[in-house]
Amino acid sequence: METKRLIVDNDVNNISTYTQAVEKLLAGEVVAFPTETVYGLGAIATNEAAVAKIFEAKGRPADNPLIVHVGEAQDILEYVSEIPEKADTCIQAFWPGPLTLILTAKPNVFATNVSAGLSTVGVRMPDHPVALELLRKLRQPIAAPSANRSGKPSPTTALHVEKDLTGRIPLILDGGATGIGLESTVVDFTVEPPVILRPGGITADMLREVIGEVIEPASTKVGDETTPRAPGMKYAHYAPDAPVYLIQPNQELIEQAIKTIHTSRKKVALLASDDFKTTDADWFWSLGNQQNPQDFAHHLYAHLRACDETTADIILVTVPDKAGVGAAIFNRLEKAADGNWWSS
Repeated sequence: METKRLIVDNDVNNISTYTQAVEKLLAGEVVAFPTETVYGLGAIATNEAAVAKIFEAKGRPADNPLIVHVGEAQDILEYVSEIPEKADTCIQAFWPGPLTLILTAKPNVFATNVSAGLSTVGVRMPDHPVALELLRKLRQPIAAPSANRSGKPSPTTALHVEKDLTGRIPLILDGGATGIGLESTVVDFTVEPPVILRPGGITADMLREVIGEVIEPASTKVGDETTPRAPGMKYAHYAPDAPVYLIQPNQELIEQAIKTIHTSRKKVALLASDDFKTTDADWFWSLGNQQNPQDFAHHLYAHLRACDETTADIILVTVPDKAGVGAAIFNRLEKAADGNWWSS
């Protein structure tokens, strides 16, 4: 399959580009497109055969549900049986934006492989001009996980998508680098109080400001025999080729870890804040200011992917404070490292 990458920006006439994307989707194909979080791989959410192509292209487990994207907030009235008051409050406060609501789906509306057979569905309205324009021209819901091979770091540029999925999908809309760099927050509104299933850019504190109590579980991992209610809960994610180890942002600890790795005649890549760029790591990627988790989030996936272009044997990543969006970063890092922490 030939994979086209078409640039979409304010300096070119994009009518033809959007037309091609809509035609592909209506024909039952998949299209990659940017959102404010990461690039998504979309298919019309009511077309089971089209949605199956998402799983095939990504190599994604069939019991991992997909998030449905809509172009207008009121569109979800067609797809869910009810919108609880707290969910509606969050829609008013955070849409368009990186917040996915788990709600009870109307029967026989979405393809069964969208929700992995569950009675619930995750829906969101992305805050990106390309995603919104595509949705509004299509006038149908799009099911879209991240546009990467399953288990790999999520793509924050169209080139990341191209590297993972060339020959597997027909079209990529290139809208430049994404902004936030982490997937959306997922909140289950079918229970009271609501429960955060996946932390993201909309933090627990932000939610509490508008709806009061929100449960933030210590772990969002589910058992192997259980169908997850949201993406990112069950399987290892976000991992580059070399093993990732988490490490506290301590100069002495990091220097000792690098020395130990070098003694074993292995090479090490270090992802850390600017404070640690003077270490003897073979490769260093800055995650920005340790006190600014937004920098951390924006750079994380791109730098994890960059490690695949090296011959590093081990990747060390310093962990951020868990406050605010740090909780989402910590969540992604634990999955990238499969829970492994450096111990000398």
